Amino acid sequence: MHAMTAHVKALPNAPRSDERLAKRVAAMLTCSRREAEQYIAGGWVRVDGKVVEEPQFRVLLQKIEVDREASLMGDAAVTLLLHKPAHCPDGAASLELLGPNTQLANDPSAIRALKRHFAGLSSLVPLETGASGLLVFSQDWRVVRKLTEDAALIEHEIIVEIEGQVSDDALDRLNRGLNADAKPLPRVRVSVNSGNEASSKLRFAVKGSHPGLLAYLCERLGLKILGMKRLRVGRVAMGQLPVGQWRYLQGHERF
Repeated sequence: MHAMTAHVKALPNAPRSDERLAKRVAAMLTCSRREAEQYIAGGWVRVDGKVVEEPQFRVLLQKIEVDREASLMGDAAVTLLLHKPAHCPDGAASLELLGPNTQLANDPSAIRALKRHFAGLSSLVPLETGASGLLVFSQDWRVVRKLTEDAALIEHEIIVEIEGQVSDDALDRLNRGLNADAKPLPRVRVSVNSGNEASSKLRFAVKGSHPGLLAYLCERLGLKILGMKRLRVGRVAMGQLPVGQWRYLQGHERF
């Protein structure tokens, strides 16, 4: 890494006094303290070869380096896409799966994982505890607003594995719609994705997030669910994301 480096030497018989990293970086770059804090939070500063993202970190005689490519641009809010394991509770429990160690290797976004990316995340589009698949966490107010205000218009694609084979009559009833307490349930579009004598995989498409809906529909028709996985929310698909790992939403992706 090409970097600007500051070596601090202790003066003979002078008392040692540490200082905030932001103050040291501001002096090195001849910039404001606020700008120094942004460089540090952006992951551009190393202390003795290790990236430090806390502006309040105390330094004394350590070697301080600022990457020559350091920039205050690109300090945007991020959105994370997680492949939730089955039977992992939604919300806070799933948030615990987010961290540098569970990021997808070769994340196509090329965004560097920073500590600030895991703070202030909103958990969106809930998913049943027993289901696996795509969860969305975001700091971006535009994504939060889209998935909240337009929730009823956004289509979800979910694969439901059913024990045995599914009859044409059951598929027809699912596609025609069912009622509960004399009120129509949210409409779904269903097709057979794959199947054999032991099990069938049904592809459901439904607008809006309705935890418990698909399980209820299958129960009404006597279909035993073996597994459930959400593949897509709106136009954003989970893709080849391993269970328990996450990736950043790419710049061109839109829900």
